[in-house]
Amino acid sequence: MSDFDAIVVGAGPAGVSAAITMVNGGLSVALLERGPYPGAKNLMGGVLYTDILETILPDFRGLGAPLERHVAEKRWSILSPDTSTTVGFRSAKWDEVPNNHSYTVLRARFDKWYAAQAEKLGVELICGVVVDELLADDMGRVIGVRTRVAEGEDPTQGELHAPVVVLSEGANALLAEKEGLRTPLETRDMALSVKEVIKFDEEKILDRFGLEGDQGVAWEFLGDATKGLPGAGFIYTNRDTLSVGVVAYLDELDEAGLSPVELLNRFKDHPAVRPLLRGGELVEYGAHMIPETGFDRKPQVMKDGLLVVGDAAGLVSTSPKHEGSNFAMASGVMAGETVLEARAKGDYTTIGLSGYSRRLGESFVHAKMEQFRDWPKFLRDNPHMLASWPSALAAAGEAMLKVDNGIGGADGIGGAKAPDLESQLLDIFNRKIGLLPFAMTAIQLRGALRAFGWGKTDKVVEYIARNW
Repeated sequence: MSDFDAIVVGAGPAGVSAAITMVNGGLSVALLERGPYPGAKNLMGGVLYTDILETILPDFRGLGAPLERHVAEKRWSILSPDTSTTVGFRSAKWDEVPNNHSYTVLRARFDKWYAAQAEKLGVELICGVVVDELLADDMGRVIGVRTRVAEGEDPTQGELHAPVVVLSEGANALLAEKEGLRTPLETRDMALSVKEVIKFDEEKILDRFGLEGDQGVAWEFLGDATKGLPGAGFIYTNRDTLSVGVVAYLDELDEAGLSPVELLNRFKDHPAVRPLLRGGELVEYGAHMIPETGFDRKPQVMKDGLLVVGDAAGLVSTSPKHEGSNFAMASGVMAGETVLEARAKGDYTTIGLSGYSRRLGESFVHAKMEQFRDWPKFLRDNPHMLASWPSALAAAGEAMLKVDNGIGGADGIGGAKAPDLESQLLDIFNRKIGLLPFAMTAIQLRGALRAFGWGKTDKVVEYIARNW
């Protein structure tokens, strides 16, 4: 006899979303978390996309969701070692609910609150336990989990039984690997994000970033932010803290001989970043692995009695938009709906759970992953885009903005004219990039547009060629 109708392993956004969906459908659900509380071991850059959350808990704002700030502005900076080129976008519409469904959060607070909402609805939350393996019957169908206490001297092991298990174990999906649903990931498949939370007076954050009330900024830094490696630096404004960090591929860090801490400190010490952090107090440090297998290398997401959601299923955005929390929640909802469907039919086999694969295939999650499937490869195939191009852009900007009228030479005011700007720019691109790499990158425009998710590139390229 089963202890529960369903067991969810991992109380992150994907797991909690699955648990709420199933308990709302009348199932008894156990939600297992290895940390002392949900969120204790979870970390992300800082933006929560709430479009899916609003379908799960329509009144999440009224229920006291611990949202830090709504993202009123997005900024992007391209850094060379001593310069910054920045663009940004702000909309007054984003100051109105639903605030573009974008909020900065701290996972330790949000995940704890989200799991508490699941408990109120009837989910049984069990913290401080590790699931070492899945239980299976003679036919190989998953029928439960074997657990142990996560910390302390108590070695007691136990078993919980259910006809279906949902794995929401995050990037290090050891159970999914044991079940043969995912191959062990290599360093080239994993990105590492390291992050600090730095405390300030709230007024200082408002003044320093030009904000009012609950407004916030999501700011991304490219180029020298990661010493030219594929990746980025970031700053997100919270209520009275900043989330500051960098993300880069593990293999790129290893080849460059850089430790994550060195990369983060280097970013924080950049002339464009250092003043933003001045006077803050470090209150938290953390790191998080991100699976970057992308659309073309998705793992299997189900077998008899088992479904995999969120990061464990490789459902991570590889696009410049960095969506992720909404992907995770959506996969949890789809898994929960599939379990309810299987329950009604009394069929938890792979066939009975196939609705999950169908739902994923028809969802915005797969559509967006497919749209941006070429983005990581484009960055790796064009390393100069984040290495030499930022320096060339900085030199070009300096040449265009520099006040130089040829005055001050031996000939005085009536002396030599300022250097020709077009000649300067050609010389800059030749020295910093090289005309051949520059031309090759131009030829790869079609691939670049695809990497940005512009699928109909033929028409775009034709338009550019016709009008330039």
